[in-house]
Amino acid sequence: MPHFRVPLPLRLTVLASVAVLAACGGSNDSSTPSASNTSTTTATATIPAPPADPGFVDNAAIPDVPAFVDTIATNQRGDARYATLATNAGVRVVSRFLDIWQPLTEIVDAGVSAPANGSFPAVVQSTWTGLPNDGTPGGAVVNSAVHAANIQFVVAETTNRTQAQADAAYYDDRRGKGYSVTDGMGPLTNAWRAAAQQVTTITSIPADATTVLYNDNGNNIGVGSSGGNTSFGQVVDLLNIMGNNASTEPAKRFYKYARPYRWSTSVVVDPTLVPAESTTPSTDGGFISGHEAEAMRDAMTMAYVLPERFQEMASRGLELGENRIFAGMHSPLDVIAGRMFALAATAANLSDPSNAALKSAAFSQAHAALMQSTNTNSTSFAAFAHSGTAATDRFADYATNKADFTRRMTFGFAPIESTNAPPVVPKGAEVLLKTRFPYLSAEQRRVVLKTTELPSGYPVMDDAEGWGRLNMFAAGDGYGAFHGSVIVSMDASLGGFNASDLWRNDIAGAGKLTLQGSGTLKLGGNNTWSGGSQVSGGVLEADSPNAFGTGDVYVGAGGITIAAASPVSIVGKYTQLAGTTLELDIDGKGAGQLHVGNQLTIAGGTLHVKFVSGYAPKVGDTIDLIDGNGATKQFTTITVDGHKATPVYSSTGVSVHIDS
Repeated sequence: MPHFRVPLPLRLTVLASVAVLAACGGSNDSSTPSASNTSTTTATATIPAPPADPGFVDNAAIPDVPAFVDTIATNQRGDARYATLATNAGVRVVSRFLDIWQPLTEIVDAGVSAPANGSFPAVVQSTWTGLPNDGTPGGAVVNSAVHAANIQFVVAETTNRTQAQADAAYYDDRRGKGYSVTDGMGPLTNAWRAAAQQVTTITSIPADATTVLYNDNGNNIGVGSSGGNTSFGQVVDLLNIMGNNASTEPAKRFYKYARPYRWSTSVVVDPTLVPAESTTPSTDGGFISGHEAEAMRDAMTMAYVLPERFQEMASRGLELGENRIFAGMHSPLDVIAGRMFALAATAANLSDPSNAALKSAAFSQAHAALMQSTNTNSTSFAAFAHSGTAATDRFADYATNKADFTRRMTFGFAPIESTNAPPVVPKGAEVLLKTRFPYLSAEQRRVVLKTTELPSGYPVMDDAEGWGRLNMFAAGDGYGAFHGSVIVSMDASLGGFNASDLWRNDIAGAGKLTLQGSGTLKLGGNNTWSGGSQVSGGVLEADSPNAFGTGDVYVGAGGITIAAASPVSIVGKYTQLAGTTLELDIDGKGAGQLHVGNQLTIAGGTLHVKFVSGYAPKVGDTIDLIDGNGATKQFTTITVDGHKATPVYSSTGVSVHIDS
C-alpha cells in the first residue's frame, strides 16, 4: 500500500531552549533535537532524562572448583590415575548422587582393573554383582525416600505407557542416537539427514521381539569429510569430535547403581527391548544414562550449528531421555545425570581451542547446505525452520515444548535442600549459547545462564560447578532478569540473530536495558524489571503487553515497535526524540495501542501506523493510538499505511482521523 506523509497541524512556538534540553540530559544522545525542529503544545516543554544508569554490570563468577572443561581428559576408565572421585571429571560432575546412593567402593572398578601408576594404587576389580536383591553387598541407599521415588517413577511410566510411547522408546534405544535426534529439526530433518548422508537400518518394530534383536547398522551421525562429504562433512566431523573423552562408562563403573528393572519386578521393560537386557549386570550400571548423554550431546551440538532450532533440539535431547524411562532401562536420576554430563562434555569440547576452526566451518557449512536444499536464504531460512505444524513437527508448539522440557528437568522430584542457594554457572558453559546469541559477549551469555537456571535443592543437580541447574530451554529465551546495566548491541548487516531476535522470558530485576546498533530486539515476556529501557540504536519491539517492565522508556535513536496482540503499557515515562520512529501495528481490537502511565513526551520523530490482521479502517474513523499525560506531544511526521490522515493531539494522548 502507498504511504502518505501528513502535514502536521499548526506548529506552535517552541519555548524550550537548547540549554533546557541539555540540562535534562537530552544532549547525551546524538539524535537529541534542536530547538528548530521540536514542537510543543504547552508553554513549557521539559524533556525527561534517560533512565538512570545503575552504575554496575552483572556477572557470573566462575566457581572456585576444578572445572570440567579443563579436566575432561581425566574421564577415563582402566587408568589408576583417574579412578577416584577426586581425579575423574566425569565421576565428579554427578557426585551429588552420593547423597542418594553409596556405591560398594568409591572407585572406577566395576568390571575394571588397572595397574598402579606412580603414586596411584592399582585398581582391583569390584565384587559388585549388579543385582541389588541377590543377598550380596552392593552398596547402600542413603536417601530412601528419593531412591524409592526414583524407582516408582519408572514403575508408573512403564505400566501406563501408550503404544506410541513404547514405539518411540524402541526406536530411541536401537537407533543411533545421532540419527534419532535429528527429527528435532522439524522441517529441516530430511534436508539435514540428506546432507549428512545419515542412514539407519532400524525402520520397523520387530514382529517377534522375544527372539529378534535389531541393532542399527547405519552410520549414526552420517558421513564426515574423510568420507568425501564435501558440503556437510565438517558438520559431521564436529559431531564426532564432541565424543572425545565423553564416555559415561567411568561414572557407571564408579557409582554401581542397578538399572530400575533390577531394583523392582514391577518395572515393565518394553517387550521389544527385553532381548537388549545385558546378561552381565556387574558391568551394566544404570547411573548414568549413556543414551541420554550421547543424545543430549548430539542435540546441543546440532543446536550450536543450527541455533534456529535451538530450543527444539534441546527438547529432543530430553525427550530421548524420558524415552529411556518409558523403555524401563533407566530411572529419572540416571537421565538427569546423563543430561548434566552431556552439557559438560559438549561445552568442554566446544571450548577446546583446537576445535575453533572446525566450529566456525561447521556452522557456515550447515547453513549453506541447508539453505540450498530448502531453497531459502539468510532472510527466509529461520521462518522455514519453524514452518512445520503439529502434524509435521511435534516440536512446533512452543508452549508444549517449554512445559515438557521443564517437567523433564526434574521429573517431579521435590527439592531436598535449600532452594535459595546463589546461582552458579560452570566455567565454559557460555559457549553453549555462542551462536544462539552472537551479539552478546561471553560474560553476558554467562549472565543469561545465571538468570535462567533452576533453583537449588533438587536431588543430584546441585553439583559444585552448576551443570545440573542449567536450563537450556529458558536460556534460549534470553535474560531472565536484568541486574545492573545491560547493553545489547546488534548489527542487522550480519543477518540471523544479529539482525532480529525474540526474548520470551519473564524478565525481572531492577536493572536497565540499553539497545544499540541496528538490529531488532523483540520482548515477549510478562516483564517486571524496573530500571527502564533506552534505545540508542536499532528497534526495540514490544510483543507482549508488559514487554517494557515497569520503568521508563527513552527513545533517543532508532525506534520502538508496538506489535503485541493487545495494548502495551509503559508504567513509567515515555520519551521520544527527533530522528526516531514509533511504529504501531493496529488491528482495531487493541493491538498496537500504547498506554503511558506517567509523562508522555514526543519531541519529534516519526509515527508509523500499520494496519495488521486484516483490519481496514473506514474514512471518517478516528483511531486511538497513544494515551498519556505530557507537555510535549508532536511528531515531525506521521505515516498511515494506505490512507491520508490527520493527527489529533489532546491533553491525554494521540489519535489519527482517517481522511481518505
